[in-house]
Amino acid sequence: MTDASIGNAAVVDALDGELRAAGTPERAAGSKAYLKSDLEFYGNTVPELRAAVRALRREHPDMTREDVLDVAGRLWVRPVFERRLLAIHLLEAHVRLLTADDLGLLERWVRLGRMWALVDNLSGDVAGPLLDRLGEPVATTVLDAWAADGDVWVRRSALLAHARSLRAGGGDFDRFARYADAMLEEREFWIRKAIGWVLRDMSRGAGGRPGVVFEWLLPRAHRASGVTLREAVKYLSPEQRAAVLEASGRKPGKSSGKSSGKVRSRTRSSG
Repeated sequence: MTDASIGNAAVVDALDGELRAAGTPERAAGSKAYLKSDLEFYGNTVPELRAAVRALRREHPDMTREDVLDVAGRLWVRPVFERRLLAIHLLEAHVRLLTADDLGLLERWVRLGRMWALVDNLSGDVAGPLLDRLGEPVATTVLDAWAADGDVWVRRSALLAHARSLRAGGGDFDRFARYADAMLEEREFWIRKAIGWVLRDMSRGAGGRPGVVFEWLLPRAHRASGVTLREAVKYLSPEQRAAVLEASGRKPGKSSGKSSGKVRSRTRSSG
């Protein structure tokens, strides 16, 4: 064992102790029931986890890529939800250090994570920005494979990897639209919801592109599920929303702009 690995092991032990001390049994039980997970829970909030990452960066400002991957891997290996989410937040905070060689790790964690509260952060906050930076042909090669994968969480990740850049007014909408069109009639709730979320976020705010969303969605509305439509039309104009819902053949009350589910797209918004 190297000196660096000894130091990283101590860092992880300290982080684990901080999480245990800050967590509460009540929150742990509530989160476990809400997420319906077999993982152990410490009962931490997302702000506590993000604060731990900020503190670690202050204490160790010169962490290398190898350090980040080592600490994250040591956190992930224990089947504790907060440790795994902390590992993801650590990668997000150091995503500029990651390389194409790390995409395999992200995919493995998506397959192992198997819950939105881990997968969405991995795909939207780590894989997406990394692929945006790596550019072509890497991004499309990787995401094409993910979009055709037999694992629903990997396919969901292919969609959500576009979320941040599209929300910011950039991104590759044509590639997202190609994946979404191919998956639009899937019966998997997690796919239907992801398509709607990306379209919803792309159409919101001052920099939103509701016109692009409307033009893509209108001729496909009859193929889209109610789950997808409820999210996708949320920030369209009343006229656009009415046109989409009419084209879908659904009654407005069943696919209105109001969300009907309790599950939210981001762990940070549900913590």
